[in-house]
Amino acid sequence: MKRVIAVLLAALAYISGAWASEGGLAWDRFPTQKLTDTAALQRGAKLFVNYCLNCHAAAYMRYNRLRDIGLTELQIRDNLLFAGEKVGETMQVAMDPKHAKDWFGAAPPDLTVIARSRSAVGQGSGADYIYTYLRTYYRDDSRPTGWNNLAFPNVSMPHVLWPLQGQRRPVYVEQKDPHDPEATLHVFKGFEQISPGAMTALEYDDAVADLVAFMQWMAEPVQKDRVRLGVVVLIFLSIFTVIAWRLNAAYWKDVS
Repeated sequence: MKRVIAVLLAALAYISGAWASEGGLAWDRFPTQKLTDTAALQRGAKLFVNYCLNCHAAAYMRYNRLRDIGLTELQIRDNLLFAGEKVGETMQVAMDPKHAKDWFGAAPPDLTVIARSRSAVGQGSGADYIYTYLRTYYRDDSRPTGWNNLAFPNVSMPHVLWPLQGQRRPVYVEQKDPHDPEATLHVFKGFEQISPGAMTALEYDDAVADLVAFMQWMAEPVQKDRVRLGVVVLIFLSIFTVIAWRLNAAYWKDVS
């Protein structure tokens, strides 16, 4: 339990630089239909292992749990294990946390429950945040990594998915401040593509949605079972309420 709390605190600390809902970047809505798409979850697992698991661990998720999204142990072993891990092991990372802190300024947090650890009233869920975050990187030569992020200004994590998305820079326009006629606001209008990636913009957004869907599933693999069980329990309680009501009426019918 203490380890779970520590992971949540680390995740929250890592992403605490995200703007608040007042005056910050509005989060895009993650396409929730991906959560019931087995193929999307499998593609997301592949992206996670190839791009996220180099620095971030998922120490509370075992590889063999991926059987729940339709993968066989042979597929897991042949396609998702690269460093001699066993199918029954957890998703660990070889990077030394001390070295990671020296390189990035902070040790990359465990991602097992990251999709559940970041939400904001009026903004959206943790999945919405991650979906927005992974799609708002841009080139910034003033940063040590050469990258910055609209959802997480001055982020220390580089854009690991840039070969897929390409390189972009933000475009701003100047507008008068409605609250101060003498002030000027720099309003974000979009991105300008500097160099292309391996995917089109739509393909990249879809790939990120697959990745976020897997991370959301990983944070609570039994979510669908829990919802299904909840429906069954509510139906049972509804039927039992009727039975109890009629039984009570039968017991007291002769009592004046």
